[in-house]
Amino acid sequence: MSVILPSPAGDAPGIWLVRADSEALGLRLQTALGGVIYRPWLQTGDQQAQADTAQAVPSQREQFALVYRRHRQWIMIAASGIAVRFLDGLPQDKRSDPALVVLDEAGRFAISLLAGHEGGANLLAYRIANITGAQPVVTTATEALKPLTLGIGCRRGVSAQQVSEAVHHALQLGGMQGLQQVREVATIDLKADEAGLLAFCSAHDLPLRVIASANVAARGWVTQPSEWVRKNVGVDGVCEPCALIASPRGRLLLQKTALDGVTVAIVEDRAEWDASED
Repeated sequence: MSVILPSPAGDAPGIWLVRADSEALGLRLQTALGGVIYRPWLQTGDQQAQADTAQAVPSQREQFALVYRRHRQWIMIAASGIAVRFLDGLPQDKRSDPALVVLDEAGRFAISLLAGHEGGANLLAYRIANITGAQPVVTTATEALKPLTLGIGCRRGVSAQQVSEAVHHALQLGGMQGLQQVREVATIDLKADEAGLLAFCSAHDLPLRVIASANVAARGWVTQPSEWVRKNVGVDGVCEPCALIASPRGRLLLQKTALDGVTVAIVEDRAEWDASED
């Protein structure tokens, strides 16, 4: 029995399903991101065919090793322990290894496991989180040491320059000189396709966390409710609740500020175990 694997797909991500139960989740990711879905059980499950041909079929781990470098980025829907075992012996250099994000079968956590910076796994984890509603998990030291989340709301059609000016205005009000301490940007799902906001995040290599409108409505932490936002968006505010939801143990460092159609709030992550913050 020959092993049939998808053909090379360039920059399209590989989506590795360990079990058929993940099919719906895999298809959702493929619809949003493109890429190739791998279903290795189709090659390992036919035990009778193996017996008839006296040919051993590669295990899932062996199949993954065969195609590991076909894609620059991978999404593996599995337990993290399975991903670690599959990767054993494959990574060689962080500058050339394919990125890999692990997503659990319930779609709760998108874990940047390999090549977070160089391969783009950190940003991929955020993209997956925005598609599935998962929590992005990024553990690279650079991001872990950045304590700030920017919550941003905006009028339709604002430019990247307008977003940038509003953000730097807010940072100055908060006593910060630049974006060096900013870990992520958070906004509501209705603003997820705002070209100006996306361009700002891309220009500064900042991941965008998209918060569902229902979550914002359920956790409406706002110091300045907006009648306009309530009428047009359906919630009391955007920038403050989005930042606080994205950084659940954070505190509101700067309340909502507004400039030229863009609102910005700043939340600072605070670890209760970190004595240096006392």
